[in-house]
Amino acid sequence: MTDLKHHSPNSPILLTASLHVDEARKAIANLVSDLIQEAGKGNLTGDIELVDLDKAIDRILAEDLLSPIDVPAADNSAMDGFAFDGNCLGNCEDIVTLRIVGTAYAGKPFIGSIGAGECLKIMTGALMPHGCDTVIPQEFTVPADESAVSFKQNQVKREENRRLRGEDLQIGKAAIAAGRLLRPSDLGLAASLGVATLKVHRRLKVAILSSGDELRPLGQALDAGSIYDSNRYSLSGLLNRLNLEIIDCGIVRDDPASLKAAFIDAASKADVLISSGGVSVGEADFTKQIMQELGDVGFWKIAMRPGRPMAFGILRSVQPSGRKTLFFGLPGNPVAVMVTFYQFVRSALLQLNGASQTELPMTQAIAEAPIRKKPGRTEFQRAILGRGVDGKPTVKLTGSQGAGILRSMSEANCFVILPHDQGNVAAGDWVDVALFDGLL
Repeated sequence: MTDLKHHSPNSPILLTASLHVDEARKAIANLVSDLIQEAGKGNLTGDIELVDLDKAIDRILAEDLLSPIDVPAADNSAMDGFAFDGNCLGNCEDIVTLRIVGTAYAGKPFIGSIGAGECLKIMTGALMPHGCDTVIPQEFTVPADESAVSFKQNQVKREENRRLRGEDLQIGKAAIAAGRLLRPSDLGLAASLGVATLKVHRRLKVAILSSGDELRPLGQALDAGSIYDSNRYSLSGLLNRLNLEIIDCGIVRDDPASLKAAFIDAASKADVLISSGGVSVGEADFTKQIMQELGDVGFWKIAMRPGRPMAFGILRSVQPSGRKTLFFGLPGNPVAVMVTFYQFVRSALLQLNGASQTELPMTQAIAEAPIRKKPGRTEFQRAILGRGVDGKPTVKLTGSQGAGILRSMSEANCFVILPHDQGNVAAGDWVDVALFDGLL
């Protein structure tokens, strides 16, 4: 078997024995890393774009965003209350009484200084006036008279309830690190710094196609033995979640000439090509034959359910630029397509596009019912994550788990992941759970 730890982009991948899921992931990650290193730009394309902030959602930041300002820009109050010089706390009796000399609002600072025995009514975010370093929350105070306020000395410590200049972020420091898949909160952070544009990696161009004589496009009547092509729509939705550029190459018939022409055309336009169907050992599967001519591709049997057959590798220089195209050949079964995308393709695409975080976060939940499982393969059961009456997370399967039952994915919001050596699961056991992308 080819060494899984050291793949060269110029060497063929000829893995034929059954692989563990983790081995397949490692092989993919290593080859992707080689391709990025070869590009020399932190991602496969090497291209960086400057985009407006409102167009940056789900893009991958290409360079650290350095803060042009201190955040906060000046010392300010962390809450509504009264600002005063905290030095007075050690010199007072149990009850502190201070005379109110003015009010400070956010965006409308108090002009002047605060003297001994005085305080300033202050709102959250308002600048701390000269002479003040402490804020007593309003709810801990009582009026002493019309122009004074009292509170117990032990309800506040000196320098409490104020935010210091640069406490959150200092000028010149990284506010958002390169490689970040930008979320709404990141855009808000950038806007709070006065930043209107961000440098991001160019979106990967991903071509998708389905192969099979039995497939029919939507709108065409089904004849005997034919089915509608659902895989391209599932893949398109998954790719749109990652905000990638999609090139839909349609349905390709099961004959060598058509498949070869389709692969060459798709690879000439795309950074990545994803096909579904044509990777099993059936007599009408010509993908292996074509890949021997066009690239360095391995046809794997992965010890997993669903999604055992898969192809992965490189299409040699068919692009005008000479840049290599990464190829994923996924199974034809609709559920297997989505499972293999989540487990192998999604993280590779994010890695190729320069993302620092590529894996879906994992959690654990309690199985509501027993789950049958044979050791010797990793299983990805479609399930619904919920919460029990005791508040603990629970998970239940979505019924029949067949690889062709797309409803099992449609009704689910997560995978229950049962490891390679795992046996049967009893009701009440804790199991590993991965949420689907888009629900995080």
